[in-house]
Amino acid sequence: MQLQRFATDVRHGAALVEMPWREPGPGEIAVRNLWCGVNGIFDTQIARNAVDYMKVALPTVMGVEALGIVKAVGKGVLQFQPGDAAVTVRFRGGYREGNVGSANDFIRVPSVRPEWLALASTGVSAWLMLMHTGQACEGETVAISAAAGGLGHLLVQLAKLQGCRVVAICGGATKAAFVRSLGADHVIDYKTEPVAAALARDFPGALNLAIDTVGGATFDAMVDQLAPHGRLVVGGAAQDLDGRPEVITAPRIVHKLYYKGASVRGFMNGLLTEHWATARAALFPLYQSGRLRVVFDARDLRGIEQVPDAIDHLLSGSSMGKVLVTLSSEGKT
Repeated sequence: MQLQRFATDVRHGAALVEMPWREPGPGEIAVRNLWCGVNGIFDTQIARNAVDYMKVALPTVMGVEALGIVKAVGKGVLQFQPGDAAVTVRFRGGYREGNVGSANDFIRVPSVRPEWLALASTGVSAWLMLMHTGQACEGETVAISAAAGGLGHLLVQLAKLQGCRVVAICGGATKAAFVRSLGADHVIDYKTEPVAAALARDFPGALNLAIDTVGGATFDAMVDQLAPHGRLVVGGAAQDLDGRPEVITAPRIVHKLYYKGASVRGFMNGLLTEHWATARAALFPLYQSGRLRVVFDARDLRGIEQVPDAIDHLLSGSSMGKVLVTLSSEGKT
């Protein structure tokens, strides 16, 4: 899937193209992708040329994350051999059926299972958001928006494993039951009660850590209930995705932060590459020991032509768990 023009969304800016296959050169490997993970907000912002830290030259292949089987290795490559499972989390490596590139752009994982794709990509974001940027500590109260999503369901579990009290924010009874099954201590269903009212009633000034990927009124509600030395980590702003952030008239939040020693911290995984290996080293054993679950969205999306549908599904807010697209008949979820 190649972005050929900047547009309001991927569907209107990208097209499927065929590229010639080639054998890997020195230091390279060739991978046949089985699954790709979907990052709807990032994809849309790339389509709009709105990712500040990345200059996009057209045309460019899209997608970030994929898992596949190594088909061939180039001269000098020692860390991979044909048949290995390999994940890439590098831009331009995701929305393609095959990938030939530097072996250093791939991660060798234990088996050909989509869970390893989710862990090596979204899992890394969740761990760094919670532990590196958020500095979560045992005994703290942690609020998580979009808690039933691909990122959120991992954040809920990781926060519980850290010994935190988890307040999960999601929409609908099915999602509420899902996050409870993951260990959430308290659930706010924004479809039945405003988040601001629920937090003000049940956690007034008590949020040691809040992680928000929604923005808008959810962000405001979290700021209002930060505890002394509380941290609010901004990992996205799904409600502002149209590129026209809501303009509001309200007191500057400096007064809500300064007297509490609280802070708002931006999280961008692409700026933390030096910490990815540390995050994987923490995550992988948790999954292997059965302490961390990876849940995939129930919608069956097959073929690279369904990537735009997958993006729309994710951005609709109806997905639950990690959204994947199966790229090959060899991939079985």
